[in-house]
Amino acid sequence: MARINWTREELILAFNLYCKIPFGTIHNRNPQIVSLAKILHRSPSAVSWKLANLARLDPSLQDRNIAGASHGSQLDIAVWNEFTSDWPRLAYESERLLAKWQRRRVEDVSDIDAQGLPRAGKERQAWVKQRVNQSFFRRTVLASYNGRCCITGLGVPELLVASHIVPWPQDEANRVNPRNGLCLNALHDRAFDSGLMTVTPEFRVKISAAVVEAVNDVGARALLALFNGRRMTLPGRFLPDLDFIQYPNRHVFVGR
Repeated sequence: MARINWTREELILAFNLYCKIPFGTIHNRNPQIVSLAKILHRSPSAVSWKLANLARLDPSLQDRNIAGASHGSQLDIAVWNEFTSDWPRLAYESERLLAKWQRRRVEDVSDIDAQGLPRAGKERQAWVKQRVNQSFFRRTVLASYNGRCCITGLGVPELLVASHIVPWPQDEANRVNPRNGLCLNALHDRAFDSGLMTVTPEFRVKISAAVVEAVNDVGARALLALFNGRRMTLPGRFLPDLDFIQYPNRHVFVGR
């Protein structure tokens, strides 16, 4: 408990947790912070303070004049930059390190279904890494939006999707980047992917005219057209990148 300097591995684990819990839950009574503190042999207060140190580097919080904790280290900055410049590699590394420190398999730490995967070899490793990163992306995006759909406010986890703004096949480098994600319910995720709904650079919901003008479809009016023009709920951190937001507006959205 008396150690002062954090190692790179410890900071990667701290960043991993920073991503996966809502910003408002960073305090020393949070069970996930308590759990990481036990793994690192540090106090919950030390871990929560380190997460607050990382928060000071978050541009989304800076834009809202939320400063985070001061007196972070240069290594904090280095790990932050390492993550945000290579999400796929660092997301997987952080889950792998968590598994190592917990003496568990990375599949179990990430809570992924390994059934149907090859039993061993490079092919299995590639599939495991992909699924681990998908799990990390989902947890990070849902945590950023406090576990609620950014369009409707629905908070039932089983009905929520971490939706990619730029589709998965189109941008390999940003598949795990939470700034390429929206927390949507399953219906609006499907509408977004099919081009019947988009989000404008002003973060307003835009529903395709084909849906808005379907006056005889009560469901379309109540579930989709009702939200046309409304401002989406912004995440607590990892605000969607406007370059990503432009993609569905130019290439996916159908109708005026």
